[in-house]
Amino acid sequence: MRIAVAGATGTVGREVVTHARTRGHDVVELARSRGVDLVTGAGVAAALAGADTVIDVASVGTLSAQASTTFFRAATGNLLREARRTGAQHAVLLSIVGINANPHGYYAGKVAQEELVTTGPVPWTIVRATQFHEFAGQVAAQAKAGPLQLAPRARVQPIAAVEVARHLVGIAENAPIGRATDITGPREEELAEMVRAWVRRRGARGPVLAVPLPTAQMRGMRRGAQLPGADALRLGPTYADWLSARG
Repeated sequence: MRIAVAGATGTVGREVVTHARTRGHDVVELARSRGVDLVTGAGVAAALAGADTVIDVASVGTLSAQASTTFFRAATGNLLREARRTGAQHAVLLSIVGINANPHGYYAGKVAQEELVTTGPVPWTIVRATQFHEFAGQVAAQAKAGPLQLAPRARVQPIAAVEVARHLVGIAENAPIGRATDITGPREEELAEMVRAWVRRRGARGPVLAVPLPTAQMRGMRRGAQLPGADALRLGPTYADWLSARG
């Protein structure tokens, strides 16, 4: 099977590419560093030529609802139009658990993206996942004030990116099913404690201050809007085990 991966060089995208190739698939990578710009549409048609399935794990680094929505409407719109034109039979989208209950900030764009896929021209499957174990490191890198490490408070139930990737490839190997079962990690965590464990693992010994960020998105996460339901599929190691295995 020829699988096109949008966002192929990101946290999940790299794992999707690796696993799909391990499974014997012909993989084409869609990313700006590969000469493909999803937002402008440059290179998309050529990259999708002959693709049976598109896995969309593209993302944008913003907390702005407007910027996120603008990005996903452009990127996913271009992707779906060209996927239909080139004959792809399955669009697999990675989305996020709980975005309807917390449609703020970055999640506003994901809500818009899902709407494009569900009303779009290509048969689809949407898989919602919880935050990744890797999220703690991303937050830690962005939440610093001089020597002080800030750690936003939020309730999460994280999952390893590699587990998400394996699941997405399995979904892509089968027929479209619409909304798939949500996926999540094995247990709930406090994001601030995840960040603290991350920076300690990297050798930092300075103060780590847990803070309740005042944005609507983070208020929703503190009340548990991004936690999975009881029927979600639980995959992979706990955050502590994953962090320990990283050496």
